[in-house]
Amino acid sequence: MYKRVIAGAVLGFLLVPAAFYGQSCQSGPSVSQVAQEPAKEPPGAPAQEAAKEPANQPAGPLDTVLEGLQKKAAELKSFECNVDYTVRQPLLESQTRRTGALYYARFDQRSNLRIDFRTFQQDQEKEQPYREQFIFDGVWLEQIDYQTQSIERRQITEPNKPVDAFSLVSRQVPVFGFAKIEDLRKQFDIDLVADTQTEPSPFHHLHLKVKPDSTYKEDYTTIDFWVDKTLGLPTKITAVGAETDAGDVYDIKLLQPKVNQGIDKSVFQVTPPPGFSIETIPLEKKRKAPEQALPVK
Repeated sequence: MYKRVIAGAVLGFLLVPAAFYGQSCQSGPSVSQVAQEPAKEPPGAPAQEAAKEPANQPAGPLDTVLEGLQKKAAELKSFECNVDYTVRQPLLESQTRRTGALYYARFDQRSNLRIDFRTFQQDQEKEQPYREQFIFDGVWLEQIDYQTQSIERRQITEPNKPVDAFSLVSRQVPVFGFAKIEDLRKQFDIDLVADTQTEPSPFHHLHLKVKPDSTYKEDYTTIDFWVDKTLGLPTKITAVGAETDAGDVYDIKLLQPKVNQGIDKSVFQVTPPPGFSIETIPLEKKRKAPEQALPVK
């Protein structure tokens, strides 16, 4: 579970917008367009009957929040932030905490991603230096573990078919990966949690409950997002795992974000440290079905 969450959920700033980033280039109607489209009357219906239908149906609060995320995702060119990632295990009364930084940028229609973990803390013990990197260039996902002095390079796709970081993450965790809103609602019950505080909260709180027949029913029970109203992107994510009755809890905080301020390409070009062992895992090729022998005449 650790690697799945690291490679996916820790990219929390992308979790909600990912779905809408994939939709931004589609020609289909948006949420508000669907909501605002007047109901069609059957052929031959009197004009005055059609006039009874309101010209515009306002989008609900949840759709408004989702639309805002869609717009922000479409505008996202680069993102960097500090990451505070905690895994709590209630049954073991234990927790681990990692901190580091995340970088994301798009160059020439290709996305690049880098996650650097720099510290590790077990329960109440003293925080220790810790280095682990995840780097993705659209084709290869590279994990560099400085503790074991090892590198794993895993090919994700063909070189001429690069994958966006959003798509990579969606394979491992419920990233809202490239899905339409109606498809998401098939997987989750989605609610906009009401703000009951005296002072207005600076965040929108989205609560996702995994449906019994969901693709993610074996991995999670609930996922919560807190979306900064000013920034327009998630700043905190909490996911409850489904492995045990008292599911492990994954908390991700995205701190000091910098949106569309530009990131140099060199950030994603990491030279393997000398002396590290390297394991390369190429893309598994699909085997062709054996050809049938021609009949003998």
